[in-house]
Amino acid sequence: MKKRILSLLLLVCVALGSFAGCDIASLFGGSKDNSSSSDSTSEKIEKVDYAGQAILDEAADSQTTEIVSVKSYIDGDTTHFYVKDGVIKHEFLKARYAAVNTPESTGQIEPWGKKASTFTKEKLKSATSIILETDASTWEVDSTGERYLVWVWYKAEGADVYRNLNLELLQEGLALGSSVSDCRYSELATNAISQAIDLELCVHSNENDPDYFYGSALEIDLKELRTNIEEYNGAKVAFEGRVAYYSSNGVFVENYDEETDFVYGIYVYVGYNYTSDANIQNILSVGNHVRVVGQCSFHEDFGYQVSDIQYRVVRPDDPDNVQKLSDEKLPAYNRETDAAAFNSTIVLEIGDEKKAFPYKKLALDSSISFKNLEVVDMYTTTKEDSANKGAITITCDVNGQEIVVRTAVLYDENKNLVTEEMFEGKTIDVKGIVEEYEGQYQIKVFSLKDITIH
Repeated sequence: MKKRILSLLLLVCVALGSFAGCDIASLFGGSKDNSSSSDSTSEKIEKVDYAGQAILDEAADSQTTEIVSVKSYIDGDTTHFYVKDGVIKHEFLKARYAAVNTPESTGQIEPWGKKASTFTKEKLKSATSIILETDASTWEVDSTGERYLVWVWYKAEGADVYRNLNLELLQEGLALGSSVSDCRYSELATNAISQAIDLELCVHSNENDPDYFYGSALEIDLKELRTNIEEYNGAKVAFEGRVAYYSSNGVFVENYDEETDFVYGIYVYVGYNYTSDANIQNILSVGNHVRVVGQCSFHEDFGYQVSDIQYRVVRPDDPDNVQKLSDEKLPAYNRETDAAAFNSTIVLEIGDEKKAFPYKKLALDSSISFKNLEVVDMYTTTKEDSANKGAITITCDVNGQEIVVRTAVLYDENKNLVTEEMFEGKTIDVKGIVEEYEGQYQIKVFSLKDITIH
């Protein structure tokens, strides 16, 4: 009778879809030692390389193509490839890995997402050859209508055969299955997932992801923040980026996004803590790669910004601290842009939909550069009680397009105040930050060294 009950319970567990979530011992009044389950399970199970068992059969009914190069690494299950002519009509192929769903490492960040993204990138960067294979008999797109469902095969340096990257992600526990029962390598994918569950690897484990911050803030990237910023008004957010410029007790933090080929930025207001707290000043030093945690809010005079920045010396590893992630000093991106592009509208693929944005609005708070701006008009702030007394607004023309440059109060090498005379009738190149003032977008220049006069 007891065996029959046990069999019924096992069937219930199967119906629920997971042996791992069904604790048979506790149902009979026993106990399960969770602290040692992972180690003991790993010792009992001999890991099988299911990815190595897969064989690329170019004579099968699927379509294959050898890629020319990788255009951009997006995340664990999405990569953009340049492919040979005739495969698709577009310039490059957006590959969505068949049967695989890795945690997010862009937009809203999820545990194990960065590890999966790094795993995919490292395998492909070191590959000597990469082949894409369709899951069906033709090149098919996913639900977005843009990404092609493919199996990614790569040949490692010194290897004679191709390995299947989709199956590797599954067997390493870096992805959940997606439509596995209907895919080309269904049996191997199912076995790879089952083994990862039994070994309690990554997404199937009870362990914390060491690369993920389990704090109270919403883990996002700057693209997500800038393209949906109204939704985060009042929210506590965390993101990574490069400190581009210092300005008025705060810094501009920005990050490049490969998928959209765009730089996104935000102003991080620190307040007097920037000068009084040496730890925060050291972390948010220009050129540092940092993690920022703070409250996103809208200010009538300055627009959206992130504030309430903290660093707790007694708790240096607190996930709600601002943190320096790298000691490597890197310059602002200062992407070179032409006036026509700056005044245009661009369409981005955000999630499963496309959205149109004014270029200049999307570029707000990020670094930018322009060349060959012809100075046509200027005025200088002369108000005595203004902190900006001496700052110059320069209206420029380039091929009939207007670009407005706003300088900080500038001094030359002899510490003399820079005046309009220096720029009158000249053509200039500038580097700075996109800012909005009274509904007008302009380029804020903080230093004379960021202006080249022709």
